[in-house]
Amino acid sequence: MDESKKRLVQRLIRRIPTKMLKTTLEKWGHLTGEQLRAMDSIQSKWALTESLLAICEENELAVKHLTELEMIYMIDNPDQGMWYAFQLTDPGDDAQSVDLMQFKEQFKSHLRELVRQVSVKIKKHTDEAVWIRIAWGDTYSRPDHLKPTYVVHYLQTPYVFVTRLTSKQKPILFQAMVLSTRYQYFKDANLSGRNLTAIRDLLMRKYQQVFPTKYPSPLTERKQTVTNPHVEREQAKPAANRLQMACEAFGGGTLPQLQSAVYKLETKFRDHTNTLMTEREEPFRCVVKFSSTNLLESLKNCASSGIASTPVTPLLSSIPLKGKNYFVITDNGPGPSSQRRQTQN
Repeated sequence: MDESKKRLVQRLIRRIPTKMLKTTLEKWGHLTGEQLRAMDSIQSKWALTESLLAICEENELAVKHLTELEMIYMIDNPDQGMWYAFQLTDPGDDAQSVDLMQFKEQFKSHLRELVRQVSVKIKKHTDEAVWIRIAWGDTYSRPDHLKPTYVVHYLQTPYVFVTRLTSKQKPILFQAMVLSTRYQYFKDANLSGRNLTAIRDLLMRKYQQVFPTKYPSPLTERKQTVTNPHVEREQAKPAANRLQMACEAFGGGTLPQLQSAVYKLETKFRDHTNTLMTEREEPFRCVVKFSSTNLLESLKNCASSGIASTPVTPLLSSIPLKGKNYFVITDNGPGPSSQRRQTQN
């Protein structure tokens, strides 16, 4: 067996959990019922690898078939690795008319004009997402199927999500995307995370947003048990107001599961007790990072419970409002005395 094929099989078996292997192989559709039953009876990863290698030889399966298996697993389990969001801008007159067949043909054609050795596989998912797997090579080497780039694009929208893309490959991918979608530019959306579903929902506003209004009554599940009715009446209105403002800032219901938000500060240092730092011409630079298993939910709970002050600062509410989790904060005034700040888009 070809060494690259063998390494790809080993990698796939390592990545796919044993409990999910049968379902994934069934969706793949390249094994007979008897072969599936034989695979299902094996427990160890090493034995599974050897068995799948033998089946690949028996069924004369090539690398392209194994990449299909990997794509099936990735589409069913997208929340792996670090995903980065990008946005296409300045659409042409025919951008909305590009269909799947046009996109597939033109993307492959443009990418192969830019890279001599490249392997591209495109598959449409049931949620209208177009999944693209790219194995990169160069003039002297064949495509490396062990380090593919994955791209998810929703046709007729400007949104693109990418994982495992190097700085060298980035301009090539951007150019191919722009040409095949009829847009003019490709920009960083300043949004990333390990949960593809979360950053997609945040950027495309696919979550429950709450707009300024008044709840008819405080939400009972949020109220604390208070034995004194006078205290309860006194606390009810402020608690309801905090909850309302928290929901207006971050949304209601289940929120997109972001893990972090980063703020890069490039501002003038201001402290009358520290003249040495204050008199420096260059800006004071630092990075502030908020981390949580579910950052938006944590921030919302802090605001609604009174741990954080309300109304919520725009620096935090800008995460769902702008669909970003990376911000650069700079001085907005003409000189060192200015106290105004801006958040770069």
